[in-house]
Amino acid sequence: MDQLIQRFLLYLRAERNVSVHTLRAYRHDLTEFNAFLKTKYPRLSMERHHRLVIRDYLSHLHERDLQRATILRAIAVLRAFYKFLVQEGVTSQTPFVGLPMPKREKRLPRYLAEEEMNRLLELVAQSDHKWAPRDAALLELLYSSGLRIQELCQLNAEDIDLWSGQVRVFGKGAKERMVPVGETALKRIHTYLAARPKGVRGTPLFLNPHGARLSDRGARWVVSRWVRQAALQRNISPHTFRHSFATHLLSHGCDLLAVQEMLGHRNLVTTQTYTHVTAEHLKKVYQKAHPRA
Repeated sequence: MDQLIQRFLLYLRAERNVSVHTLRAYRHDLTEFNAFLKTKYPRLSMERHHRLVIRDYLSHLHERDLQRATILRAIAVLRAFYKFLVQEGVTSQTPFVGLPMPKREKRLPRYLAEEEMNRLLELVAQSDHKWAPRDAALLELLYSSGLRIQELCQLNAEDIDLWSGQVRVFGKGAKERMVPVGETALKRIHTYLAARPKGVRGTPLFLNPHGARLSDRGARWVVSRWVRQAALQRNISPHTFRHSFATHLLSHGCDLLAVQEMLGHRNLVTTQTYTHVTAEHLKKVYQKAHPRA
């Protein structure tokens, strides 16, 4: 099993070109499953990894009182793993055939109201803090283009086209897409690039205090620091900016397919999650504006 897991992870990295974060999550979940098998089914052959074993493992996950999202991710990892084993001829059938799966909990994306977002961004822009130019550019770009935090940190200076107002992004699976950048964000980026030490072509867009590429953790810390200063009473992460980007676009009538393209979603169903949010927004507007609401 250890060798099969390594083969699968190598396949994900070489053939599927998954991100480092995805690879880490897959390795963690498969290691957990392998440890369960070694403890409870030490002599079970691969051909006998049948539905009862998987059902037992699911019960084991539920007993640990894990969040539904964590359990669903573990299931998705195992399904992909066994699908790979069938393709490789290691086993004849995946044990997930005909096995009922728990449904994903429907939760509306958390987002900031437009007034809250404006207050946060203006706070950073008007600050005289040493790193305010960088942080203002970073936060504006997150909100302006709806980038994932990993996508933002991987950007190089030449990925931003200040003339056409677009940014070249490499998303999940290294898929390239061009995303529009708002005028305010372009101004913040221009100010930041003009203020930082001149670098060579290919340098990271966002730098840490040591002159190296800003990490995901560093970018999350930047968001957290300014959220605290803005006194926003919410658990706001970089992904909240992405949710806000999509929600505000749809609220102002942007086409759903256009939002899907900008977010880099493979499936339109993923993007449709935000239509429920905007429906709530429209309901509030209706109740406030209609004379007989």
